[in-house]
Amino acid sequence: MIDTPSLVDQYCHGVLRTELGLGTFEAQLARTEGPPAPGTTLFDTQTGFAVRRWCPPLLGLEPHCPPARYLARRRELGALEAGRRLLRGTGITTYLVDTGLPGDLTGPTEMACDGAAEAREIVRLELLAEQVADTSGTVRSFLANLAESVHAAAAHAVAFTSVAGLRHGLALTPEPPGPGEVRGAAGRWLAGRRAGGELADPVLLRHVLWIAVASGLPLQLHAGLGEAGCRIDRTDPVLLTGFVRATAGLGTDLILLHGYPYHRHAAHLAGVFPHVYADSGAALVRTGARAATVLAEILELAPFGKILFSSGAHGLPELHVVGARLFREALGHVLGAWVAEGAWSPGDAQRVARMVAAGNAARVYGLA
Repeated sequence: MIDTPSLVDQYCHGVLRTELGLGTFEAQLARTEGPPAPGTTLFDTQTGFAVRRWCPPLLGLEPHCPPARYLARRRELGALEAGRRLLRGTGITTYLVDTGLPGDLTGPTEMACDGAAEAREIVRLELLAEQVADTSGTVRSFLANLAESVHAAAAHAVAFTSVAGLRHGLALTPEPPGPGEVRGAAGRWLAGRRAGGELADPVLLRHVLWIAVASGLPLQLHAGLGEAGCRIDRTDPVLLTGFVRATAGLGTDLILLHGYPYHRHAAHLAGVFPHVYADSGAALVRTGARAATVLAEILELAPFGKILFSSGAHGLPELHVVGARLFREALGHVLGAWVAEGAWSPGDAQRVARMVAAGNAARVYGLA
């Protein structure tokens, strides 16, 4: 038996504070651009089946109960109580929370309280830049305030995260842009931007990435499947190879988030470069009953000290549950099979399990 008593969720978001009907729940269950096709339901997915398997018992229902019954029980308990029961049933002891998504989501303090756990903040670079732009009148003040804001955030955040791959693609010029190039890009962006406009300019994306690298905090980079409508051909982590080489030896660890379906590519980069780490998170939530196969593929290439657990969850506490349960099941299945075959010793399997579940994240993020 593989024991993982403590999980560090190295990348997730808060949960919705509001009551959810069937349509709203399904919209959060899968990242789609609209409702399910007529006559179908998003519960009929690997993620939906995993929710029905693992979450009902935490609310006093039998596994695999019908969605309507599950949601009725959820409403009966109320969003707050249901959320607490679900989060406290994950076995996650530390949440690292990206606070960069819009919506009425709980922050790190509420996640810690509701989940009876520790929680720390991950700062999203693009949102920080957009907030600075909303309060800066000139290019000069924007660039000065941006550098100051990243520096201030580094004093309290546990890491930075970037969605440059989802906004523009990961094939960015690896070197830092020059001062004149940055001023020109900032002027064009600010002149054509309305308040709340997203940062997608490749020069400014590179600029803010390099400011974050200079801070020394771990930098998380989104790769693979992401928001609805993103160009997946632009999010292969191999496209980051130039940036990875450029940041080698600078003291900043890079964590390749999600990765799926390029998880083997992320594992390869983690094996080649000392400062690169691979996330095993959202790939498992998306693949459900196939999670063990995906995790085994990550373990094929990445050194075991370079793999980190995350749920990648947002909106629904159910997704935190599913992320944790699928990870534990997949890890136990894969490592247990290797022990049974005589390929691994039980002691080594247990040691690696604890590294991936919590130890690696504690080391990378400097957690107590």
